[in-house]
Amino acid sequence: MLAPEPFFEPRGTPFSEYHRIKALVEDGHAVDLVTYPFGRDVSLPNLRILRSWRPPLIRRVPIGPSLTKVLLDLLLAVTALRAAFLGGQRYDAIHSHEEAGVLGVWLGRRLSIPHLYDMHSSLPQQLGNFRYSRSRLLRWLFDRAEQHMVHGSRVVITICQDLQDTVAAMGVSDRAVLIENVMGGDVELVPGPGRAALRTRWGLSDTQPVVLYTGTFEQYQGLDLLLEAALLLRARVPGAVVLVVGGSPEQVALLSERARAAGAPLVCTGQRPPSDIPHFVDACDVLVSPRISGTNTPLKIYSYLRSGRPIVATDLRTHTQVLTADAAVLVPPTAAGLAHGLARMLLDPASAARVAAAACRLAEDRYSRQVYVSRTRRAYDMLLSTVAARPAPMAVAGGAATGGPDSR
Repeated sequence: MLAPEPFFEPRGTPFSEYHRIKALVEDGHAVDLVTYPFGRDVSLPNLRILRSWRPPLIRRVPIGPSLTKVLLDLLLAVTALRAAFLGGQRYDAIHSHEEAGVLGVWLGRRLSIPHLYDMHSSLPQQLGNFRYSRSRLLRWLFDRAEQHMVHGSRVVITICQDLQDTVAAMGVSDRAVLIENVMGGDVELVPGPGRAALRTRWGLSDTQPVVLYTGTFEQYQGLDLLLEAALLLRARVPGAVVLVVGGSPEQVALLSERARAAGAPLVCTGQRPPSDIPHFVDACDVLVSPRISGTNTPLKIYSYLRSGRPIVATDLRTHTQVLTADAAVLVPPTAAGLAHGLARMLLDPASAARVAAAACRLAEDRYSRQVYVSRTRRAYDMLLSTVAARPAPMAVAGGAATGGPDSR
């Protein structure tokens, strides 16, 4: 498996990779994960993590396209080639995430084994979402790379309906399997401090109305919109506060300073461990997703649905391909629209309870772990349909594991 991300870090694609691996090893597969030299190791049986060389002076990986990622992808390719041709393993398949699919398709052909492309986003669309470049040449190159990965793979996994539609438009819908990231960010759920203790930790009273945002601070997430909405919300719901979890220290400092200058009721906690997030959810009254662009469904939406809290989200395809009008409050992507939706949920407990209950039903009916596992198994049945039977992988208890020479 080729994962061009810091693994593991609490952000979208690494979460998705973690749960993909977890489902595979639980189903009897063994995985060699080739990934960046950043992130923390995770403990899963039959998983071996192979990290690429760490260049000097690089300490973090930005989200989205960057020259840093180009260098790290080249080093990842070296590690993958060494594992494929010099590592002594006989692999059954290659599973590539994001742009590593370019290498994965090539490797699969050289090794004469099937390739699966795990499509978390549209590469050309990333240029716009992250405001990286308006170059027509670069967009053409990204488009060509995407076409190559989709058409060169035996199976394509998509993580939202918009990407499934993109693949169908390329004429390969018969090889595409839609697997939403229903597991969200629940990686290692541990007992928390409780609602009252967590509120006290962040200076909130037991009865104070609290809106929660969790996620990154990238431009498309709509944090500027949320800041403006928080100002309008305070006028309608006295004492209401927006609790913001996530962001780098620099991003948190900047947003906190802007909130102070504007007098907005915004409290930033910075990044917290994934195991803390369910406890922040327990401490809040309403969950918000203020995205303003992009079409991928935010990973957090699936865990939000199961939370028992009402969701307020912008009325854009990024949300509406999963959320329904009865399972969430869908609002225009404006500060006034967002503030109105949040105030409605905070001031009308009966409506909030109905929305939260509908969200739980939607999660149970369409976005359960059972659906996730069965679709993952279906994708691998398609991928390995012509691979000769081999000995079952050697089960190893505990953390990173290594099976026999023919086990991966």
